[in-house]
Amino acid sequence: MIQTQIEIPRWTAAEMEQLVLDQKPQVAVFDCDGTLWGGDAGYSFMVWSIEQGLVSRSASDWMDTRHRAYMAGKVSERDICGQMAQVYAGLREQELRSAAAEFISKHVQMHMFAEMRQLIDKLNAQGATLWAVSSTNKWVIAEGVRQFGIPEERVLAAEVRVESGLITADIVDVPTDEGKAESLRRVGLDRPDVVFGNSIHDLAMLEIARKPFPINPSPALLEACAQRGWGYFRPQAAEGVHAGVAGE
Repeated sequence: MIQTQIEIPRWTAAEMEQLVLDQKPQVAVFDCDGTLWGGDAGYSFMVWSIEQGLVSRSASDWMDTRHRAYMAGKVSERDICGQMAQVYAGLREQELRSAAAEFISKHVQMHMFAEMRQLIDKLNAQGATLWAVSSTNKWVIAEGVRQFGIPEERVLAAEVRVESGLITADIVDVPTDEGKAESLRRVGLDRPDVVFGNSIHDLAMLEIARKPFPINPSPALLEACAQRGWGYFRPQAAEGVHAGVAGE
């Protein structure tokens, strides 16, 4: 439980933005679901793609069983996020890219946080190098962060191998928990200037930042903020909403 005698600094949008820009960051790293936009795009995309008939009935039944087990605590965060990418094995990657673009346009774009858009515009203007790190599948994240000017080559997300244009079930990476920090280290980012995240699954990469910026923190991350003396920012559109499920 959060100890009530500890007051956790809550920044306004202007305060958060000034704190970030004062760092003059060369490298900025962002989680996505719950940090750049509201909701869990990974799970929502899986449900939507099943409704669109992109996966077989047997695959959707398997995924439903696995997700129920995850919610019951019987499947790990890393495993469920990897399986939510593996469920598309056998499909053409271009089909998934097109589906992800349609999904972002129809179901995510309107939930993107205006304050984060404004901040990222200013970071881009300053010449900062921006990265996205997420346990949601890479097709969705690449399309989502394209709206913020982050190119696919700087996206670290749940990824499976693609061979001859076909999606396989071979896991390439599932960045979550300590895996987010490990994925950043693999690309040479041992100590990013600023890191933004909303969930306890982002804690490891927040801790390697020169300056961490909890955004829209879940209750568990808010407790970690209290323990570490971190402040936080909650976008206006996220008031009363705390993400805490797979795909963060």
